[in-house]
Amino acid sequence: MEIDAREKRSLYRVLAGAVVPRPIGWISTRGTDGDNLAPYSFFNVATPSPPTLAFSAGPDGNERKDSVENAEESGAFAHNVVTADLAEPMNATSTGAAVDEFGPAGVTKRECETVDAPYVGESPVVFECKVVDTVELGVSTLVLGEVQYVHVDEAVTTDGKLDTGKLDALGRMAGSEYTHTRDRFSMERPE
Repeated sequence: MEIDAREKRSLYRVLAGAVVPRPIGWISTRGTDGDNLAPYSFFNVATPSPPTLAFSAGPDGNERKDSVENAEESGAFAHNVVTADLAEPMNATSTGAAVDEFGPAGVTKRECETVDAPYVGESPVVFECKVVDTVELGVSTLVLGEVQYVHVDEAVTTDGKLDTGKLDALGRMAGSEYTHTRDRFSMERPE
């Protein structure tokens, strides 16, 4: 199969199916209409210095998603790392409904220390972010947030450092598929 992307065909299925696994941006925000919690599979670290995370949200019908609206309005969001034990609650927050998803998902809402956003109390790693920019890219909005504060549960650390083996994070594949990050191997970089 060959695809000429210049023909304006949607590449969503190819992008979502081939750029895998992707980290899940479980984004919590606060707006005038209330709090919001939603997962985004177009999410990643944008730069380590200054520490900046990015998520991209397509429209909900003809409307921008609540997460984008709230992040722009409040100037903040939190990213809650999704672990295997949080798979079902994360999935429950992907409804797109304009409701506070914390209660229906059965997760604890906590207040961020430095930004005006809630976060998931059960998430072992939470990044509090100040919005530094939003960029309209085609049908999506890219939201960039500089990390202001990080919550790390001691249970996922070893000798005072984050231990990815203990984190048990999930990754996003395509469609309804997810993956565990348990199957690992190491390779030394060439000098």
